[in-house]
Amino acid sequence: MYPPPQQKRRRSMAPFIVAVVFAGALIVGLRLLFGGASGDGKAVGGGTADVRACGGDGITLNIAASSEKAELLRTMAKDYNGREVDGRCVDVVVTSKASGGAMQALARGWDERQDGPKPDVWTPASTGWITLLRQRVEGGDQASPVSAENPTVATSPLVIAMPKPMAQALGWPSKEIGWSDILDLANDPKGWARYDHPEWGRFRLGKTNPNFSTSGLNATVGAYFAATGLSGDLTERDVAAAKTRDFVKGVERSIVHYGDTTLTFLSNLQHADDSGTAMSYISAVTVEEKSVWDYNQGNPTGDPKTLGDHAKPKVPLVAIYPKEGTLLSDHPYAVLSWADAAKQAAAADFLKYLQAPERQQVFEKYAFRSFDGKPGNLITTANGLDPKQPATTLSAPAPRVLDRILGSWAELRKPANVLMVMDVSGSMGADVAGTGKTKLDLAKQAAINALPQFGPNDRVGLWLFSLKQDGDKDYRELVPLGTGNQSRLKNRINGLIPSGGTGLYDTALASYEHVTRHQSDDAINAVVFLTDGKNEDNNSISLDNLLPELRKEAGQETVRMFTIAYGADADLDVLRRISQTTDAAAYDSRKPGSIDEVFTAVISNF
Repeated sequence: MYPPPQQKRRRSMAPFIVAVVFAGALIVGLRLLFGGASGDGKAVGGGTADVRACGGDGITLNIAASSEKAELLRTMAKDYNGREVDGRCVDVVVTSKASGGAMQALARGWDERQDGPKPDVWTPASTGWITLLRQRVEGGDQASPVSAENPTVATSPLVIAMPKPMAQALGWPSKEIGWSDILDLANDPKGWARYDHPEWGRFRLGKTNPNFSTSGLNATVGAYFAATGLSGDLTERDVAAAKTRDFVKGVERSIVHYGDTTLTFLSNLQHADDSGTAMSYISAVTVEEKSVWDYNQGNPTGDPKTLGDHAKPKVPLVAIYPKEGTLLSDHPYAVLSWADAAKQAAAADFLKYLQAPERQQVFEKYAFRSFDGKPGNLITTANGLDPKQPATTLSAPAPRVLDRILGSWAELRKPANVLMVMDVSGSMGADVAGTGKTKLDLAKQAAINALPQFGPNDRVGLWLFSLKQDGDKDYRELVPLGTGNQSRLKNRINGLIPSGGTGLYDTALASYEHVTRHQSDDAINAVVFLTDGKNEDNNSISLDNLLPELRKEAGQETVRMFTIAYGADADLDVLRRISQTTDAAAYDSRKPGSIDEVFTAVISNF
C-alpha cells in the first residue's frame, strides 16, 4: 500500500520554492522539443513537476515522458513523491519530451544544455521509438541505453479521426473503412462530390512528421502494411516494392501539411469549428484514440487542467479503425542503463504504482486504455469510439525495416514550396546573455541547421525584412524559390546583418502573395516568418486589413504562414492571429537561446 499524503515526509520549503521558480521560468520559456503545447502559440521547451517532498539526501528520479501523458504522470508523481524506497525518500520529476525528439537525443548522446534534464526513465508513446533507438546506435560508439524488456503503463490505438458527417458519408459506422478507401478518395478529382458533398472540396489529410511524432510514425507504418496486405513480418523488399511506394505516395499527396504534433491540426480544427468552417479545414487526421475523446470534450491539448475551459465542438470527431489493421501506442516504461541501483529501485516502485488499479483508473478517466489493453468506460460509441476495435493489431516491423520505412517516406512525402522570411531589424543585433552571440547569430545558425530537413524536391526561398530594404519596400528577396539551392541559402543566411525597424505587416502580406503566385498544386505551400518585434512601419497596412487578405474562402487551398515569435518583444498574439487565419501554427520562441529547437519544429511541417 502507498501511504496517504498526510503520512509523507514533511516537505522542505527550499526545494519547493526552487521548483516553483523553475516551473515559472519554463512556462515563460519553451515546450520541450516537439512536446505538447498550444497550437495557438506552440512553444518548444518543457515543464517538470513542481512539487518535491524530499530533502537533499533523497533520490530524484527524472522521467522523460511523451506529451500526451506527461501531465497525468506529473499529477501522479505529485501524490507519489515522499514515498520511501529502501529507506530513502523519492521524488519523481516528469519532463515533457516528444518521443522522436527524445529518441534522437538518446541516439546522439544526451546533452543537458540542449535536451533538458538527463532522464533515468524514458516513456515514449510507442515501443517503435525504442526499436529505432536500437537501430540508430547499433554498431556505433555507444551501446543501446534501453533493455529488451520495457513494461507498458497505458495503451491507445492509432485511428483515423474524421468529422462525423464525413465519416457517415463514407458509410461509418456500419461499413469498414481503411487506408485503401482514403487513397481512392484522395486520388479522385471529384473529391467529396463523389459522395454528393461537393461543398466539402478535396479530401485533405492531416498527418504528423514520422521522424518526431508517434501518430505520424504509426500512420506511416500502417500505410506500408496496408499497401502490402500484411499484418506482420514486413520486409525491406516489401518497403522497396514499386506497388508499395505508389500506394504510400498516393496517401501522402492528400496531406495538407505535416506537423510536429497532432495538436496543430486539432487546435486549428477547433478554431475552424468555432467559426463554423470545420468541414472545410481538414477531412481526416491520424491521432491516438484518446485524442478523439480529448477533442470532443473541447480540450484538444489533452491537458487535464484545461478540461472544461472550452465548449464541446459543434462537429465532433469519430474514430475510424483502419480495416487493414492499426498499431498501438503502448507507452513503454524504459529504465535507462545509466540509472544506478537506487534509481532502478525507485523506478521499479513507481512503475508498480502506475500499474496499480487506482492509477489505471486515472488513465482511463482520460480515455487511455489500460496497460493490458482493456478499454475503459469512455471508449464508447457515444464518444465516437469503439471498444471492440481494433479488430486487427499490426506487429511493429523489425528495426532495419522501420528505419527503411522512414528513409522511404522521406523520398515519397509531399514536397514543400516554402519561403523563409527573416527579421533583420536592429533589435536582432542584441546580445543573448550567456551565449556570446546576438539574437540574429542564433537565428541564422538555427535556420542553417534546419536546411537539411528539406529534400531535393522541395522548393525553398529566402527573404529578409526590416524597413525600406528595397526602395519603399520593407523586404528584399535574397534567394528565389527553387530546388537544389541549399548552399546558396546557407551563404545568404550567413551574410545577414541587423539594421532598421520592423516592417511586419507589409512583409507578411507580400510574402503570402508571393507564394500564392508561385504555388504548386502538388506541394505544401507555406511561409516561415520569423520576427522579434512588433510592426514599426507607420505607413503600412493595418492588422485589421491584413488578416482578410490572408483569408481564403472555405474549401479553397491556402498558403500557410508558420510564424515564430522570437525574443521577449515579439508580438505573439499578432503572429498567432496571422497563423490561425491561414490554418497554420504560431511558435513561441521568446527565449532566444532555444530558437534552434523551434526552427526544427517549424520545418517538421514540411
